[in-house]
Amino acid sequence: MEMDFTRYSCQMVLPGFDRQKQERLLNAKVLIVGAGGLGCPVAQYLAAVGVGNIGIVDNDTVSISNLHRQILYSPMEVGLKKATIAANKLEDQNPDIRVTPHIMRLSSVNSFELISHYDIVVDCTDNFETKYLLNDTCFLLKRPLVFGAIYQYEGQVAVWNLRNDDGTYSPNYRDVFPDVEGANVPNCAEGGVIPTLAGIIGCMQANEVVKLITQTGPVLSGKILLFDAMTLQTKIIAIGKTTKTNITAITPTFVLPELSVHELKLCMRNATVDLVDVRSTEERTAFNLGGRHIPLQYIESDFSYLNSGRPVVFYCASGVRSGQAVKTVLKRFPGVKIYSLAGGIKAWKESL
Repeated sequence: MEMDFTRYSCQMVLPGFDRQKQERLLNAKVLIVGAGGLGCPVAQYLAAVGVGNIGIVDNDTVSISNLHRQILYSPMEVGLKKATIAANKLEDQNPDIRVTPHIMRLSSVNSFELISHYDIVVDCTDNFETKYLLNDTCFLLKRPLVFGAIYQYEGQVAVWNLRNDDGTYSPNYRDVFPDVEGANVPNCAEGGVIPTLAGIIGCMQANEVVKLITQTGPVLSGKILLFDAMTLQTKIIAIGKTTKTNITAITPTFVLPELSVHELKLCMRNATVDLVDVRSTEERTAFNLGGRHIPLQYIESDFSYLNSGRPVVFYCASGVRSGQAVKTVLKRFPGVKIYSLAGGIKAWKESL
């Protein structure tokens, strides 16, 4: 049966946008990594515009604190897998397309195989390790990567690793931010974010994907767009035409030692672990789980918390700072038993 293009009629009458370009969208394969604040608007608009094959990578479940910015989900879906919910809703919204949920945490073991099945990758993640992993994998596979990032009132958008007419490739994430070790900006749960910013930056990312597929208009290749939600000012910074990095292999993913809230409660009941709160004084005063208080910036000043011989569990608001603390200690003392509380205080309160 011949395809009915009626739902796409308003975009197909645009200058330079015809049936052939709509068919390109329907034949495209786009992988969205992260089904959170950025991933929701990206997925919704790519589904609506008619991208025929969409993959969504996310291993997380919906929580109440997600709902102010992750607009695909409802309170009735708290505790359910985001990627599955998103895939079902998007296919209901547009039966022409196929949306595949990938319930997994992207790692150096699985990224190459997964991304090789897609034409374009959209980075909607909120942690630096995954951003570098995506960047390096896309570089090696020669896949364009549509980058987005948000923090508080500011957002960034760029298109990395696009093939130039002369066969070279445009700059990538490492041309701008060479080293993951220097990346310490908190995620949304730690530093906060205005929810409308997620929608604005996500829509910009979706727009770049549409332009890439249909070849309508220049994309943000060789440059990065900065957006301030408070002033509504944008700035585009030119990076250069070609990459100056030479990535030869994917760095093995660091596996963070974590304890779940349930596991920590069992350990606390049996008094088999020591707790260290790495948050600020204000956060600890408002609510804490006990244990020692050593803010993250002082975690290397005194290692006496390792002297008891019991495993140590760091905790913070969402698991980001405690994860950084674990990495810091393990670099100095690779063999110690030290963990981060998965999900942090947020996960603890949601378990009550």
